[in-house]
Amino acid sequence: MSSSSSAYIPVRVGAAARSRTWHIAGYVYFTFICYVSIGLPLAVLPPFVHLNMGYGTVLAGLAISIQYIATLLSRPWAGRISDHMGAKVSVLWGMACCTLSGALLLAVAALHDVHWLSFAVLIVSRLALGVGESLGSTGSTLWGITAAGPEYTANVIGLNGISTYGGMAIAAPLGVVLDQIWGLPAIGLLTILIGAVSFAMAWRKDPVPVEPGEHMPFARVAWRVAPHGMGLALGGVSYSVLATFVTLFYAHQHWTGAALCLTAFGVGFIAVRVFCIHTISRYGGFPVAIVSLIAEAVGMVLLWQAASPWMAMAGAAVGGVGLSLVFPSIGVEAVKRVPEFNRGTALGVYTAFSDVSFFLVGPIAGAIIGFFGYASVFLFALVSVLTALGIVVTLKQLRSE
Repeated sequence: MSSSSSAYIPVRVGAAARSRTWHIAGYVYFTFICYVSIGLPLAVLPPFVHLNMGYGTVLAGLAISIQYIATLLSRPWAGRISDHMGAKVSVLWGMACCTLSGALLLAVAALHDVHWLSFAVLIVSRLALGVGESLGSTGSTLWGITAAGPEYTANVIGLNGISTYGGMAIAAPLGVVLDQIWGLPAIGLLTILIGAVSFAMAWRKDPVPVEPGEHMPFARVAWRVAPHGMGLALGGVSYSVLATFVTLFYAHQHWTGAALCLTAFGVGFIAVRVFCIHTISRYGGFPVAIVSLIAEAVGMVLLWQAASPWMAMAGAAVGGVGLSLVFPSIGVEAVKRVPEFNRGTALGVYTAFSDVSFFLVGPIAGAIIGFFGYASVFLFALVSVLTALGIVVTLKQLRSE
């Protein structure tokens, strides 16, 4: 009898955990749709602007980067909407913006013969997508946290990150295939379809109540979350550097297999995010962040000193393992710094630091390479990660005092 009972309990606990994961996935799904919408045109638009329209590489780059500017500027606004009007409203607006961006892509293709007008509509499409990303992903995260409970904040943020990288990884090659077979209108139509279907799905889901209470001024929320955001931004430099420059680094070293290096990073990142996310609730955000940043620093040392592609691949894998839990572990501690009815704003501000990191690292790292060579960019990443580690250790000590 006792052995039967003891065998039953783990099965029931495991089933409950799976049920909870699927429950959370029903909310972070909307983040996945945001990043599928982002990934679909990502590899298609630069050649479309440069080769088809005949504009220079600066405008081709602007067509991509302006979306991140819109995302960065609208993050705090998305957080305030989630706090004051509800996470469901934020997600609905986000899905509507993603759908609008797809409709505008159809207009871009239709106006192709009038290049200046087509490009102007493309910029509006990218701005709409950037705002949609802010509203959709911020609202999705807060909706999941509120529905599952604050004790599952790490789980929600962790699955949200998988949705982000997974959506981009799936959509970017799919967008290239669609463009090669049917052209840009196919990407616009698919974006409209998934955005509209997701809007309908969000509409049918039950809202969570807006937390009552006096909302803190935005400046106070930003001040409380900013140190955590700085740790996140500096901790994420490794990924920005690797994704942007590893191909050129391999070419400079006369190596092959740069794509495998990125794959190794992704495998390490996803494996830890899936199997170790529970360590945050068990040991706390700061201890997990400290261990993660140390592992990430080891990975950057291996890349900096890499004498072979295998050593570089090992460094990328260790870097992915380290970075995996940085966002959720520091994020859990960031949202604790504000009352529950300010969590949306806190998440918006916190995530905005990651956007700033992605936006600024490219030109800074490019300048470093120009002066000191390709390997030096991983030393730059190492210094950034160690600085993030110092910030996290300081925050942990301040909290314990």
